[in-house]
Amino acid sequence: MGPLLCLLSAAGFGAMSIFGKFAYDAGVTPSALLLVRFTMAALLLAGLLAIRPAARPGTRTVITALALGALGFATQATLFFEALRVMDASLLSLILYTYPLMVTAAAVLLRRERMTRNRALALGIASAGTLLVLLGAGAGTLSPAGAALGFGSALTYTVYILVSDRVLHRASPVLLATLVMTGAALALAGKSLVTGGVDLGFSAAGWFWAACIAVVSTVLASLTFFAGLRRTGPSTAAILSTVEPVITTALAAVLLGEFLTPAQLTGGVLVLASVAVVQLRPRRPGVPVVPPRSTVDSR
Repeated sequence: MGPLLCLLSAAGFGAMSIFGKFAYDAGVTPSALLLVRFTMAALLLAGLLAIRPAARPGTRTVITALALGALGFATQATLFFEALRVMDASLLSLILYTYPLMVTAAAVLLRRERMTRNRALALGIASAGTLLVLLGAGAGTLSPAGAALGFGSALTYTVYILVSDRVLHRASPVLLATLVMTGAALALAGKSLVTGGVDLGFSAAGWFWAACIAVVSTVLASLTFFAGLRRTGPSTAAILSTVEPVITTALAAVLLGEFLTPAQLTGGVLVLASVAVVQLRPRRPGVPVVPPRSTVDSR
């Protein structure tokens, strides 16, 4: 169930670039899109939490989760969209998707997880596949400033995943997502006040695409990611998330008329293969595989 939840999350996040492109065409600016995205997501999650209350968390958990949103998620999104202004999307995505390697390396160094053969193999295949998918779109001009922002986005997301993995042991996915989105919304609202505000006078089409990002690519994507992370661990969740650029590329081909190249198709196959590899379990010779008695997460 954990890998499936991570893949559903990847589908939601993968669609965000497409929604964002339509939103920009409707006159929405990046700063306005980020503020609307996180504010709407926080309100929707708060409503869901009101319907299905979770156990009251401790003060430390609340502060950590709010900081995850304000210093983690909001910062990562801001760095990404600022980098997007000065460099090609394909190269930026290539830089961003160095984070699975960062997460896996950090999890091993912190002794949270072991570098198993399957995990190393899946990471290598996923990285190679992502490289082919993104480079298949064609190389663009590499901006040193954009590259620095892109690596900053990847590093921020690495820390975000590792800290989220710890907080999930003290809060439910719905509660954690609510606090994270609230923290991000408050941080971006504060930024808009300091910088003179944002223009929210865009068309109804702009609000529609912003809502799609809030509901599909933020609320649903974050809930399924946290639920999947809770079951799989940080490195596996990060590796499975490399499906995101494949989904983005496929949606761009269908909705925007951007056809896949042979290199992109090959890369997509490799990324999907890594999803299968990461789920393989080592088997001792002569020992039959026995199905688990229960599928209930005990954590």
